[in-house]
Amino acid sequence: MNRRRLGQAMPYLTVIGLLIVWELVCIVLDIPEFILPRPSRVAVVLVQDFGAIWFHAQHTLYTTIVGFAIAVGFGMALGVLVGSSQLAYQGLYPVLVGFNSVPKVAVVPLLVVWFGIGTVPAVITAFLLSFFPVAVNVATGLATLEPELADVLRALGASKLDIIRKVGLPRSLPYFFASLKVAITLAFVGSVIAETLASDQGIGTLVEQASANFKVPLVFAGLVVVAALGIAMYALFAVIERKTTRWAIRAVDVPIGG
Repeated sequence: MNRRRLGQAMPYLTVIGLLIVWELVCIVLDIPEFILPRPSRVAVVLVQDFGAIWFHAQHTLYTTIVGFAIAVGFGMALGVLVGSSQLAYQGLYPVLVGFNSVPKVAVVPLLVVWFGIGTVPAVITAFLLSFFPVAVNVATGLATLEPELADVLRALGASKLDIIRKVGLPRSLPYFFASLKVAITLAFVGSVIAETLASDQGIGTLVEQASANFKVPLVFAGLVVVAALGIAMYALFAVIERKTTRWAIRAVDVPIGG
């Protein structure tokens, strides 16, 4: 197996190895199922309760995508504003950092008071957790535009909007796609947190109900589904990134030593 194929197989080999170790640890130490179930037991529950798990997973996926989509639009607009204006950067960036430092789990009860229990708090929580990486990365991409290049473009008659639209935004694409891969995982976290506290549907609700009834394998099954959805969305954006930013050379794409 050459290095390329080994690299492609490494994620699968790593997961399989971790599952084997997990299974053996549970067997050797005779760990009770209600403390740490074996992976084989989790797989059985996934098959047995697939209908219920998928019902809740669909709701989590819906709230996550809606919140994430809003976050991408808002984060891009805010990132362009902050990255293209020194005054906006000085005024808004500290506010963004402070807002992002607030634990979102503490905000969910307020969302319940304002919007009630259901889908809306989950969507808003997914948005709150995922817009910050998008805004910061887009702003960083615009801010890294060389002043000399901007001066040359202005000398050639380009307006500030032209520079942002034709040079700044294309150069920000690697930063933007990097933020999407981070933001989508955070959006899932936000949805599950809100569903745990303020919903009657979703993986968060399933996990909460299962843990209350000591159905720990079902808890792990729900978490596995969320992880799988997150990996799938991450991989989707990685594919889109490779197809749209081929010109952006990354160190991880170049083998060390040649």
